[in-house]
Amino acid sequence: LNSNSDKDRYSITQQVFAKLNSTYYIIDNKTFNIVENSKNIQRVIPFMNDKGKRCYERLAGRQEPCMNCPAERLITMNTDIIKVITGIRRSGKSTILKFIIEELKKEGIDESNIIYINFESMKYNEIEEKQQLDELIIKKTKDLEGKIYFLFDEIQNINSWEKCVNSYLVDFDSDIYITGSNAKLLSGELATHIAGRYVEIKIYPFSFKEVLKIKEKRNNLNLNPKDKKEELLLKLEEEEIFKEYIEYGGMPAIFKINGKEERKEYLNNILNTIIIKDIMKRNNVRNVDLLERILKYICENIGNPFSAKSVCDHFKHENRKVYPESVSNYLNYFKDANLIHEVKREDLKGKKILSIYEKYYLVDHGFREVIFGNNLKSKSKILENIVYMELLRRDYNVRIGKLNGYEIDFVATKGSDKIYIQVTCTLLNDKTEIREFRPLLKIKNNYPKYIISTDKTDFSKEGIIHKNIIDFLKEDDF
Repeated sequence: LNSNSDKDRYSITQQVFAKLNSTYYIIDNKTFNIVENSKNIQRVIPFMNDKGKRCYERLAGRQEPCMNCPAERLITMNTDIIKVITGIRRSGKSTILKFIIEELKKEGIDESNIIYINFESMKYNEIEEKQQLDELIIKKTKDLEGKIYFLFDEIQNINSWEKCVNSYLVDFDSDIYITGSNAKLLSGELATHIAGRYVEIKIYPFSFKEVLKIKEKRNNLNLNPKDKKEELLLKLEEEEIFKEYIEYGGMPAIFKINGKEERKEYLNNILNTIIIKDIMKRNNVRNVDLLERILKYICENIGNPFSAKSVCDHFKHENRKVYPESVSNYLNYFKDANLIHEVKREDLKGKKILSIYEKYYLVDHGFREVIFGNNLKSKSKILENIVYMELLRRDYNVRIGKLNGYEIDFVATKGSDKIYIQVTCTLLNDKTEIREFRPLLKIKNNYPKYIISTDKTDFSKEGIIHKNIIDFLKEDDF
């Protein structure tokens, strides 16, 4: 709590939580100390008071912070750590920067000490080289006193941007925030200039749980039913919202658009921008037709493992000659643009990563509706895509499992935790039930095993837990 406004907000938070009949902890993200726990905990366990104890010791039984701890990734102002916000275009990165600017102003920071540059704005889009940016910063910081707050939007457009950012951290009393749409933003050689001096915050399109929150605010959706009638009404409304989510995904601005064709046009415009700016221009791609055909192939084969050669064989049947190297390059371009995610297969018996036949998932399944269409008629593929992205949001590292000829859709790990997941549209068919349960039953360990489907009936058996997809997406974790 570094300022009076921090203390005011903390006091308000205490008052709000005090009215909730729920269990919560407030954690200091610098020390990991529990600074508050709910009265609800103390009512249930009168002697329980965790204040001053470290969260990872008290709640997880660990001696060190948990891997991928969200408290470590909070955007903390007034630190010499560079905050790097990454994600696909139009996922909300610029909105976060603008929110930070507003917070800085509330803190009493002089506007002249807040330097925001969007490199895709007409005002700055001619700046491409380090020297040009350095000259601009020297001009903007002349005669400024005190801490300077730099906010650079879409910084990947600047050659050697890492050297710029590192020098500003050295030469100025500064707090730096940057955004980028390229997945390789922090993986190049130049990234060594800021190694150990940054924290990455990954931004994804809205989850279904976030979509429900939007509907609660804009459509007066009641997420806290008081009786059976309200609970049934909520279930029906959730199913309609989920149907809409399957079709159009979770890109933030989509929820401000009502018409079906208008939504598709919006998603298509984002897609075209990604293809032109983040793929064609950046990688000098000329064969647009092949690029679009490969993307369509990916959409058609969500949930199916394939290789570059598989794609070449597919095009061979269409009398098109394509080389595996070209396909591999294009797949990498899509990954770099944060449009798709590659998931490796793991041999669970030999505990090794398999080198071919990966699976690919879209960062937002709404793009498939634009590229390929019929999301509602391809529910199994879309559900698998949704579950994969939800696992990423929950900070899991995800692989595809292979065991004695059987496939497990997802093997998700987080620290020492591991879970196995199968995803299907429905288990009502006996053959499908056998097919989905059999691989999990072959796994001879005590890690949790789940099957996720649209079914409302509980199919849990033999230690395997069945979850309804909507219930799963509403949870914070398993």
